[in-house]
Amino acid sequence: MIVAEFEKVSYEQFENDCLSLLDIADKKIIKEAYQNIVLPKRATKGSAGYDFVTPFNLTLESSKEIKMPTGIRVKMLEGYVLHLYPRSSLGFKYHMALLNTVGIIDSDYYGAKNEGHIIIAIGNYGEKTLTLNKGDRFAQGIFLPYFLAKEEEIDLVREGGFGSTDK
Repeated sequence: MIVAEFEKVSYEQFENDCLSLLDIADKKIIKEAYQNIVLPKRATKGSAGYDFVTPFNLTLESSKEIKMPTGIRVKMLEGYVLHLYPRSSLGFKYHMALLNTVGIIDSDYYGAKNEGHIIIAIGNYGEKTLTLNKGDRFAQGIFLPYFLAKEEEIDLVREGGFGSTDK
């Protein structure tokens, strides 16, 4: 059953997020990265996870953290959520982890002011330097259904990403 479709965010959104989150001042590098964005895909027929790849070369020293703009957004059916995890090999080798432990991409994030741009916050908590080349797989996403409890009617409309519903 198909529940979602990955898309690129606009170039303007990608550039804005790259300039605000990364130490990249050369817009030529950002433009090239945008042109080479790879939509997430599964590695094998039996894979549950959709691999996210880095759009840039990345060196992350021990105890350092970064928010990585992926250039990707996802349109999914209501009643589903995308969970994001680090690739297990990077966790074993480098103690790489997501800063929010598990990334949660809700179906209404697609319509957020930032176009639903999936930004994956990672940290290197091991002793070795983590080096990722553009195109390397670093995170994976798994679509899961979710269920609701009886509650009051909710009128809040999502506007942004990290922590936006706390505002």
